[in-house]
Amino acid sequence: MRHLYSLLMQALMPFLWLKLRLRARHEPIYGESMGERFGYYQQPALAGALWIHAVSLGETRSVVALVKALRDTYPDLRLLLTHGTATGRSEGLTLLRAGDAQVWLPWDTPGAVHRFLRHFRPRLGLLIETEVWPNLTLIAKQQGLPLVLVNARLSQRSWKTANRWSALSTPTYSSLKAVWAQTDEDAKRLQSLGAPVSAVMGNLKFDAHVNTQTLAIGHAWRKALTNRPVVLLAISREQEEAMFFEVLQQHPEYLRQAQWWTVPRHPQRFDDVASLMQATGLPWHRRSQWPKDLAQQEAVQGSTLVLGDSLGEMPFYYGAASVAILGGSFAPLGGQNLIEACACACPVVMGPHTFNFKQAAQWALAEQAALRCPDMASAMREALALALDKQRQETMSQAGQQFARSHQGAVANCITALGKLWD
Repeated sequence: MRHLYSLLMQALMPFLWLKLRLRARHEPIYGESMGERFGYYQQPALAGALWIHAVSLGETRSVVALVKALRDTYPDLRLLLTHGTATGRSEGLTLLRAGDAQVWLPWDTPGAVHRFLRHFRPRLGLLIETEVWPNLTLIAKQQGLPLVLVNARLSQRSWKTANRWSALSTPTYSSLKAVWAQTDEDAKRLQSLGAPVSAVMGNLKFDAHVNTQTLAIGHAWRKALTNRPVVLLAISREQEEAMFFEVLQQHPEYLRQAQWWTVPRHPQRFDDVASLMQATGLPWHRRSQWPKDLAQQEAVQGSTLVLGDSLGEMPFYYGAASVAILGGSFAPLGGQNLIEACACACPVVMGPHTFNFKQAAQWALAEQAALRCPDMASAMREALALALDKQRQETMSQAGQQFARSHQGAVANCITALGKLWD
């Protein structure tokens, strides 16, 4: 099965190259260092480094606190950081120090994986959340490189898919050195696929540090909006913005009562969402075009819609918003990270699909830090009511902060377990 898989991956390499070229037209970073995707590097060797693979933006942000704790524990640590997306790679730059290296993860062919491991020769590899590739894990095991799946999660849907392909997935998971799961449910599903689950450590996202300076700017903006609260559609995905704007056009009374902000999940979709806003005929602004001086932003304050098209500013958006509608949860996509919103004291309204954050969503609901609605229309109605109810909003804000604090500890657990492998 792995041989057939490898042949397929090899056959797809020309299409990968073409896909990267096309995507680089809109996001130039995808055209940078393309040789790394195929196992060719210009960086010097980094033998003995700790390798962390954080595929995208969410995974990269989730390891910030872990990397800080690792550097505090091992001051001479050298870090090899790999990614698969432009947003992950851009965010990863903030984690680098002199002596570290950052590259794209190679395409999962035997040749590319062998070249990657032969060039960098890391001492230990940490794969974040779900990034398990057959050739990568099996070749690493053959070469004596221990790989640990950290902050591991596996939804019911993903488990069913992996189970159908057990001839490939079981040898892949069983080749890992250890798996540190987020929840008991994740642990059980992973164990059923042969993964060596050694601990349930919680979710690293609870240990993430909020950028208080960026959050304070958002709070200042909220105070400046004296006439209307902000309802935020946070980290939205395909189809959700169209639902959002459709509801607004069906309920013109909503437009008088609040400002409606949208922050798309993927930056390459900013222009598409801008076109949707333009088509509504309502006054709107891009965040990237705001004047820096808050006192000069009167025109923005008069807008009905705002497009959050800036990167690295989610604390600002949560600070400015009275309530956040959680993106990715109204289409069957599994939901986005609600923990950050709660840590920023922003009440959350979720849709029906939160399987990527199942345990965290259940806890947030039980601890009254979030609400769940069956569809976008009811979520917007509930969010507006919450935004206009200061007392209820404050109660949920406090519950959210308590929820975010009470489930911390995954970083400390990881550092303790890593000591047994690194020392």
